Amino acid sequence: MTAPTLTIDVVSDVMCPWCYIGKKRLEAALDDIGSEMEVEVRWRPYQLDPTLPKEGKDRTQYLEDKFGGPEGAIKAYASVRAAGAEENIPFAFEKIPVSPNTLDAHRLIRWASSLGLAAQHQMVDVLFKAYFEDGKNIGDNAVLIEAARQVGLETEVVERLLSGDADLDTVTGEIEQARQMGVTGVPCFIIDMQYAVVGAQPAEALADAMRKVAAEKARQATDETASDIN
Repeated sequence: MTAPTLTIDVVSDVMCPWCYIGKKRLEAALDDIGSEMEVEVRWRPYQLDPTLPKEGKDRTQYLEDKFGGPEGAIKAYASVRAAGAEENIPFAFEKIPVSPNTLDAHRLIRWASSLGLAAQHQMVDVLFKAYFEDGKNIGDNAVLIEAARQVGLETEVVERLLSGDADLDTVTGEIEQARQMGVTGVPCFIIDMQYAVVGAQPAEALADAMRKVAAEKARQATDETASDIN
């Protein structure tokens, strides 16, 4: 019997710590699924704050403005640190000087898919680590070009593309499409374009959702086969 196939479109922003946590939980869910089904993961763009300038904003001030002062920012991130520790993510928020505009990072993730979805997944991982563990500004072209090198993209090509507006309309269009679909928070895992899991849910919940969608697909296929026979 052929294993069922699913697609998962992950709507995510690389400046979102819960998206990094969600990525780890998705990977654990896929490990749990194993050979039960074939799963194709595609990363889709989202911007939590599209108003940020290209150079970004001072992160400390940005978070204090967002959460109503330093105590609010510390409180808001306490649960993030705890969840990150559970997933073995060494968040180093104190290293991050700038809250970045992530539009160019999303363009880079899109370009990485030209090398295959595995390369796109790797690019997402490289960018998450660069920002949350190394404190790099992932809105900075030099940081993005280095990420491109790590994944195997031609750095001269990426440098040229970043200096222009290649795929800018496409990426912003995908972000707007996600909003029109009702995505207001990330991560959002859209399974087979019909079932959405919102938030960095536990790996067990993601695996369960995948199994439910796969079972429904199998049921529909069986019904169609029976209908053809009749």
